Amino acid sequence: MTASTDDSTDATNTATSTGTGTGTGTGTGGITGLGVIIGSTDSAALIAWYRAALEPLGARWAEHFLIVGPGAIIGFDERDDVADKAAEPGRQLINLTVRDIRAAEKHLNTLGVTWVRPVEDTGGGWFFSTIVDPVGNYLQLLQGPGTP
Repeated sequence: MTASTDDSTDATNTATSTGTGTGTGTGTGGITGLGVIIGSTDSAALIAWYRAALEPLGARWAEHFLIVGPGAIIGFDERDDVADKAAEPGRQLINLTVRDIRAAEKHLNTLGVTWVRPVEDTGGGWFFSTIVDPVGNYLQLLQGPGTP
């Protein structure tokens, strides 16, 4: 596998530093959250993996999805119209910001994850990494200079 690239870094930094990004919440129907739903032919196994990977990092299981931050969830859907493995895992990346990427790395290594992009210091206080979930989706972990 080749390391993934992240072209969103510049856009994210620009939106954050200039205040020109979307989602400022000033509209009457302001966005208050983000949900990602992962379809799988074996959602129970995928849920178990995500819970093992993310609950020790602060995610919380709530009935049928993981709360990964304020207004941010990862949900799971049992589907018969998807393949067992992701055909193009780099087409979408699930990005999670963590407080301590080295602690996250240590925990994920205990699960035997596959690293597409090992934890890398990309400069300016930013760290990036990418792992693969059991069905081939890419999960990217980030730590920034002002990560709360």
